[in-house]
Amino acid sequence: MVGMDSLLLTQTFDPLWLLLAALALDAYVGDMNRLFNVIKHPVVWIGELISFLDNKLNRANRSETNRAIRGFLVVCFIVSVCCVIGFAVAWFGQHYPFGWALELFLVISLIAQRSLFTYVHAVGVALKEDGLSGGRVAVSHIVGRDPDQLDEHGVIRAAIESLAENFGDGVVAPVFWYVLFGFPGLLVYKAVNTMDSMIGHKSEKYKSFGFTAARLDDILNLIPARLAGFWIFFASCFLPTTTPLKSLKTMFRDARKHRSPNAGWPEGAMAGALDISLAGPRKYREGQINDPWIGEGRAKVTQKDLKRALRVYIVACLVNAAFVGLVAFI
Repeated sequence: MVGMDSLLLTQTFDPLWLLLAALALDAYVGDMNRLFNVIKHPVVWIGELISFLDNKLNRANRSETNRAIRGFLVVCFIVSVCCVIGFAVAWFGQHYPFGWALELFLVISLIAQRSLFTYVHAVGVALKEDGLSGGRVAVSHIVGRDPDQLDEHGVIRAAIESLAENFGDGVVAPVFWYVLFGFPGLLVYKAVNTMDSMIGHKSEKYKSFGFTAARLDDILNLIPARLAGFWIFFASCFLPTTTPLKSLKTMFRDARKHRSPNAGWPEGAMAGALDISLAGPRKYREGQINDPWIGEGRAKVTQKDLKRALRVYIVACLVNAAFVGLVAFI
């Protein structure tokens, strides 16, 4: 009897079913803001380590080659640390009673499924209740462009673009790397993605130091971004107010117009599905960017279009979860 109890307590779990549970729970509980007001979010810990190494190693008096080498070593160090931690969490979950609960909690906190919906939905609410000024404040939390230069159409376009792009790197990519390599794969991906957002810029300070982080992030998002585009296309097939064929056509035709090698795929799929135009000329705090338009529909998008985009996003998240379920059954 004791032996049977011991066997039950140490019985391993299937990580893919844990991932499905995490996706379902994340859709319900979101990003657990109250909890992370008390303890630091895992990404905050990673960000603080990146910031510390950036301040120590990325100094203006060093040559570009020196800074590039140091940036490469920073990426190697952070990836190694996260890989070790990821394997430790996965091992703990497989070998200790209810150790899986820690992994489940961390997976929920590292997938931005519900929180992305919340932030984008808040833009529509702010526009409706507080007008353009409220919409500009709300969209400033999710985009890097200068919100003061945006009219209402620009605010909504920025929100839809952020929804599509972050569906790729905030939802599909973490799930993809967890499916392939378990929790270590997810944690390493989030570390690389965080490094890209913090130091992977083309500014004078980071063009050399952040080069490795930016290129590695591009590589890790190569497949997930294209999957995200297909998930958006499949989602549009289930909604009566979308145009699935335009979604597929726009994705393949316009994805390469984006300055990012990956973001154009989900943005193209979303633009085609809604029959609107995204990207195009826009102003960041660093200056004007004159990019081509993605899509051939209306550029003057409305709050109704934002609601349609959120519906597409919800169904695309269900398609993403269905993909995990299919892999789990197989």
